[in-house]
Amino acid sequence: MQPLILPDHPCRAYLFDCDGTIADSMPLHYIAWSRTLAGHACPFPEEQFYATAGQPSMDLIAALNVQHGLAMVAAEIEREKEARYLALLPQVRAIPAVVAVIESAHGTLPFAVVSGGPREVVTQTLTALGLIDRFDVLVCSEDYTHGKPSPEPFLVAAHALGIPAADCLVFEDAELGIASAMAAGMRYVRVPRPDAPDR
Repeated sequence: MQPLILPDHPCRAYLFDCDGTIADSMPLHYIAWSRTLAGHACPFPEEQFYATAGQPSMDLIAALNVQHGLAMVAAEIEREKEARYLALLPQVRAIPAVVAVIESAHGTLPFAVVSGGPREVVTQTLTALGLIDRFDVLVCSEDYTHGKPSPEPFLVAAHALGIPAADCLVFEDAELGIASAMAAGMRYVRVPRPDAPDR
């Protein structure tokens, strides 16, 4: 992956998505989802997984229940899926182009992570990558009511940092996350999937 190109417009804070942006963890999450949902006779093709990237797990499970006429208990499915993901966590790797930005700007700007995942999973992912101490604020699925593409997650992070939304720069890989950043009035940098052609 080539270095990320940042906008010339000055900003006062960087807000990072976690999965697929800081961490090359999306393939691991898909394995965990696939194994969990297979046990409940719930189809979940890879294209659908990536299309819903950034959506909180509870919202995703509710949508799958409606789509397939199922009655999965969201809290139980989420616990089962996250346990499977955490078992795979030793395989997680960082995305080098994003880590380069983090290391270059650390100490000069405040940072937040803004994720659709639960705090325990986000914390363990960042800890496994040795990056947990780089971030001033973690905004996770427990911290807002409406997940991406709502602007709420990014606005919660900006408020926690004390920085106006217009002065924040978002790093995101997912369409839902980019829509969320735009709705919050924030500029963004799109992080390509590691398996995508460099752009």
